[in-house]
Amino acid sequence: MSNLTALEFKKMLKSGVANLSNCKEEIDSLNVFPVPDGDTGTNMSMTVENGLKEVMAVDCDSIGEMAKIFSKGLLMGARGNSGVITSQIFRGLAISLEGKKEASPKEIAEGFENGARVAYKAIMKPVEGTILTVIKEGAWYANHDFEKNSEIDIKEYFTNFYNYAKKSLDHTPELLPILKEVGVVDSGGAGLVRIIEGFKAYFDGAPVEFKSENSTVKNAALPQAEIENDEFGYCTEFILRLDERYRKGFDENILKKNLTKIGGESLVVVKDEDLVKVHVHMLKPGEALNMGQRYGEFIKLKIENMKEQHSTIMANAKNTVEAKNEEPVKEEIKEEVIKEEITEEAKPTEPVIEQLPSKKYGVIAVGIGDGICDLLRRCNCDIIVSGGQTMNPSTEDFVNEVKKLSNCQHVLIFPNNSNIILAARQVADVFTDRNVHVVDTKSIPACISCLSGFDPDGHLKDNLEEFERVLANFEDASVTYASKDTIIDGLVVNTGDTIAMTKHHIVASGKERMEVIYKLLDEMMMDEDKEIMTVFIGADGNNDEAALIEKYVTEHSDIEVEIFEGGQPVYTYLLGLE
Repeated sequence: MSNLTALEFKKMLKSGVANLSNCKEEIDSLNVFPVPDGDTGTNMSMTVENGLKEVMAVDCDSIGEMAKIFSKGLLMGARGNSGVITSQIFRGLAISLEGKKEASPKEIAEGFENGARVAYKAIMKPVEGTILTVIKEGAWYANHDFEKNSEIDIKEYFTNFYNYAKKSLDHTPELLPILKEVGVVDSGGAGLVRIIEGFKAYFDGAPVEFKSENSTVKNAALPQAEIENDEFGYCTEFILRLDERYRKGFDENILKKNLTKIGGESLVVVKDEDLVKVHVHMLKPGEALNMGQRYGEFIKLKIENMKEQHSTIMANAKNTVEAKNEEPVKEEIKEEVIKEEITEEAKPTEPVIEQLPSKKYGVIAVGIGDGICDLLRRCNCDIIVSGGQTMNPSTEDFVNEVKKLSNCQHVLIFPNNSNIILAARQVADVFTDRNVHVVDTKSIPACISCLSGFDPDGHLKDNLEEFERVLANFEDASVTYASKDTIIDGLVVNTGDTIAMTKHHIVASGKERMEVIYKLLDEMMMDEDKEIMTVFIGADGNNDEAALIEKYVTEHSDIEVEIFEGGQPVYTYLLGLE
């Protein structure tokens, strides 16, 4: 096969998606922590299956268009960090194949190498030893094989790509200490290798088909590393429309270099025709804004305080955004949309309009458990997206809910899980004309604490600063049970043990639940500056144990304890300390 056609590309995608889908339970079980919430395989599988559903629904003779459709499907279906990164890999491929009817093996290779670059840019603080490393090394080596042999065909390319990616995966423990300690590899990378393996199988003449039942999981122990590290300063994002004199000669690397000189971290600079999108972490965001404004006019601007620091520059920048957001044009557009919907209904009545009164804020939060959902509603939450640690909602799930809040000037999204934040962040890319703000909450207790200080009539800047203040001083913890035997951080964990965790660290493990909980509380109470502890009782928790928790804390500290019936699955207790 010389060039890859759209039809062959579609069949290749189907084989890759099927291979991952058939192995998703195996990938799910590959978790560095022995907790019953491994979901990397499910997230990646559901992400790529959504993309495959889109391409299978169309007949198209352009591989560029087919790649674009697949990429859009992945974007909307992206779940969890691994799913979001996978969507970015194929976004990079689609960008490279844009406008092409067919693609040579070399063009496919360049496309996947571009996919690695796009995926890295999507992550504020890329970590090596993860799926990012696997796509970067696998794609680079497979592409540069063409320098040795320009006659490589598509079958040989995917064989090489698979071999290089597999070799990179096997090397991930050397890059992440936690992987080496446990003696395993990265689960996101393992999922990607399964996809590439499926591509290879198609060109080998043995395409993978979907199985009705997945095979028995064996030798499961592959962890998924955290992608994000601690943040600092101000997360500064803006989109520029370049002045005409810069549109042809604009160099992204020069702007990156200049931003680095003034203290910029976690840099992403992307140019698309006459637009430039910049993401940078700054201690003095005004310096980044001044530098950006040299090249053109701001069309979108966002600055978020990532710690308890507030500068005059940030306030001025936020006020600029607020002034822009309060333009009356959007309200006029909303009224027109409502009228169009009413026209389509048979004899519409006034109450239809009354159902969508204008609001300053719409609040979306991820939650599960009757008690937790009830509490979220009492805390001004308009929409609850069902999900959590074991069920990560997709970008499309959030998009559908944001659409329901068309009457709101600002939409706030609380992901309430570190593995959901990236999918939520992609919503802002979908709604370029809406004011969507993601608050990086990683737990239900943190979300409740943020919402308790939320002012539904307050200024956006003030609310976002309050959320940042809360999160900068918040500590999460959880109690669950061990799903497998392991040794981590020198701690022996046996299947069925109660385990207590805080900050992705297992504090204690054992057969006696209250003994384990007391060890967790001892560690949490070491911070003498904390004043309030919240405890959410899970589905397998009980009031008697919660009372013992409250008694232990009040007897050993001055911390006030608040207890709620959460009803959440998997986690016996969720705790928050502020």
